[in-house]
Formats: sequence, C-alpha cells, structure tokens
Amino acid sequence: MKKLILMGLLTLSLTTYASEIEQLKEELKRQQEIIDQLHQKVKQLQGQQEIAEKAREKLKKLHQSPIDKILSNPFSQPKFLPDLSLILDFSYVSRNLTDKTYREVMIPGFNHGFFYSHEDHGHSSPYNAERGFNLNYGELYLTHAVDPYFDLVGIFHLSERGFEIEEGYFRTRGMPANLQIKGGKFYSKFGRLNQFHHHYWDFVDAPLVYRAAFGEHNLLEKGAQITWLAPTPFYLLLGVEAFQGDNEYNFNRNGFIVNTKKDGTGTDIEVPDTKKPNLYTFFVKPSFDIGRTSILWGLSYAEGKTRINHLEDQDSPHAFAGNTKIYGLDLTVRYTLDSYRHITWQSEYIQRDVKGTGFGYNNLDNLVRPNLQREQSGFYSQVVYKFAPRWRAGARYDLINKNDTFINGVNRNLPDNLYRYSAMIDFLPSEFSRIRIQYNYDKSLFLQDGTSFERKTNHEIILQFNIAIGAHGAHSF
Repeated sequence: MKKLILMGLLTLSLTTYASEIEQLKEELKRQQEIIDQLHQKVKQLQGQQEIAEKAREKLKKLHQSPIDKILSNPFSQPKFLPDLSLILDFSYVSRNLTDKTYREVMIPGFNHGFFYSHEDHGHSSPYNAERGFNLNYGELYLTHAVDPYFDLVGIFHLSERGFEIEEGYFRTRGMPANLQIKGGKFYSKFGRLNQFHHHYWDFVDAPLVYRAAFGEHNLLEKGAQITWLAPTPFYLLLGVEAFQGDNEYNFNRNGFIVNTKKDGTGTDIEVPDTKKPNLYTFFVKPSFDIGRTSILWGLSYAEGKTRINHLEDQDSPHAFAGNTKIYGLDLTVRYTLDSYRHITWQSEYIQRDVKGTGFGYNNLDNLVRPNLQREQSGFYSQVVYKFAPRWRAGARYDLINKNDTFINGVNRNLPDNLYRYSAMIDFLPSEFSRIRIQYNYDKSLFLQDGTSFERKTNHEIILQFNIAIGAHGAHSF
C-alpha cells in the first residue's frame, strides 16, 4: 500500500515539473521575440540617426559662415586665415623749435639732419616730425604657422607717403638642439631695444644714441639669423646674423663714382660695391632670476663695409669708403613688487668705430682723399615704474659722451657731451590702447655754418595715442 502511495506522489511531482518546464520554455520564447523586436527597433533608430546626421551636416555646410569654414580646417590653404592686427600711432607735438629749424638741426658727426636721410632717400618721414598733429604710422601685422616646420610673419608699414614691407620673414619651429633659423627682412637682435617695434617702446622716441648711430628705424636689414638656446639652468641665447648691410648711417653696400674735379671735368674714380652679405652681427644674452628680481643682459657686435655717397649734396659733396664696427652692452633689471606693480631699469652702451677714406673737394674744387676715423660712443639709462594696473611713469637720461672725428690724424673737435632728459607718464585704457605724454629737454642738436656749430635747445612735449585692433602676439621680455 505504501508503495502505491509513493509511486502516485512521484508521478504527480514529475507531471507538475514537466508542466513548469513547458511554461518556462514558452516564457523564454516570448522574451526572445521581444528582444528580437527591440533589436529591430534599435537598427531602425540607428539608420534614422545616420540619415539625420547626414542631413544635419548638409544643412550646416549650407548655412556655415566663412569664418566657421576656415576654422574647421585651419591648414587648408584656400581657407587659410592668419592672425591679423592693425596698429595706429597718432600724436600732437609742441616744441620751441620751428619746423624749418627742426629740419635743419643735426647731431654733429652722426647725421646731416633728421629729415635728410628720409626725404632724400625715399623713406617715410621721422615720427613726430611737425609741430601740431602727426599721423606717424600704421602697422599691419599678419602671422601664422605655415606647417609644423615654419612660421611666417609679415609686418607692413603704412604712412601717408607710402606702403612698405617693414618686416617679412619665416621662422623655423621645433629644430633639434634648440636651434632656430630666421630669414627675410627683420630687425637685428643687436642690443636690447633694436628688435622691438615703435609701439612697444617705453618712450615716444628712440634713445639718443640709437637715433644718432642707426637712424630713425634702427638696424633693419635683409638677411638670415641663427640662434641657439643653450641647455643651461639659466636662460642663455647665442646668435649670429648675416645681412646685406643697407643701413645708410653705418654700412651701405653700393659703390660710387667720384670725379677728380667738382665740376665733373676730371677723371672718374670708381669705388666698387662691397661683397654681399656685407654686415655680420653676433650677440649673447643671458638671463636669470634672484628672488623677485629678473636680470637680462647682453653683449652685441656688428661689423661691415661702409659706402656713404653724398656726392649729390650741392653745398658740400662728399663720400666715404671704409669699415665700421659697433659694440653694444645692455642691462635690464626688473623688480616685481606684487601682481601688477614693478620697477624696470634699462641701460645700453653703444660704441662705433669707423675707419676708411673720405672723398671731398678743397677750395680749388680738386678731389681730396683724407684718411677718416671716427670714435664715438653713448648710452641711455631709464627707469619705468608701473604703479597701478593701467598706469606707468618713467624717466630717461641720454648722453653721447664721445664724438671724436680724425682727418689725417687731426681731431676736428666736434661737439660732445650731447645729452637729453626725458620724462613720461602713460595710461592704458585696455591692452589695445595707450595714451602717453612725454617731455624732452634736448641739448644734442646743432645748426652748422661752415665749420662752426650753433647749439639749439629743444623743449618738446609730445602727446601720443597708440591704438590696436586684432590679434597681436605678446612681446618677449
């Protein structure tokens, strides 16, 4: 009896278990059908999304602005857009010298007059040339990476008299051994101030020794530069440059023909062109920090052949052929007081040595060719104090302390101790504009009458407005 009961219970259990298995199979089948349906819906949605994305891209291209099209592929040459900026410099000048007198004054032994080398040689007029209002220049700046290997920079000088390429050069990127090559037309890295554009200067005008030695636009040449950033624990930059040598105050590479008679009836003597490149420079610039003080100093040297041709000067035709060497020493010390206040002291000393043959005419209008030698030097020293986020004040002292010119070994005793005091204060409404007022007390200017010189004191007040728009890269320290 017990066996029959156990058999019945076992049969009932198996039947119930089989029924539950069938139910589970049915449920799994239904779940699989739901999953298959979901897969189908996902595939449909993915297809619809792809269609929508393609449609969106087409609409985006149809309605995309030109700037967006350029930025979408910055290295596409047809769509290439460099950084672009425009800088304008405007001033109001008050001085006690009349414009006529200011055109005629000179720094003895250095230049004929501030306007001589610009108007007679086709360049733009000096900055702040006239009393009253002056539109000094416009500067159009373009730059961008060409590819992973080169940058390209173009800086164009705009004036009322013309348009010229002030700087145009390429610069290498990522060369091995911390080397960099630069080629084209650019400002030499000689000294401290020479490499910077006018709008970056701390004062309205260049220091007196720069203006006397290099002219209104400093040492700006066509050539090549190679620099090496040494792998030292402090900043150490070394460089050499080779230039055509076109600076008319010191070098020049074009020869000339001079006649043995002032009226041209004698025999022509040809002074040949110099070899090209004609000018070579070398510089070393170390820098290091001591606490809150940053120190940058440098040594510079420039050497080249010299050809100066003023034979068309009706009053006193003359010329020169020889060699010029220029030495430079600069020091910049910046002490940081806090996040926006700092004091900067900057000084440069420049010495120029010139040797060669002069060409001129005596009282009988016959050509004379004396040995000519110049030993000249000067310096400036300035302090600029940034005492508020938008305000700065500064003072500068200029001095030409040596001005010896020897003709056949005899010193002409030209005026020396040529000095100037300057003071300025400027306000920056923003990083794109500057308003500056500067006063100059200038005792470096003379009028020449034959072999005698009359000193002219120049009291000068200049109100400068410098405005910029667009993208302009930061300047180096």
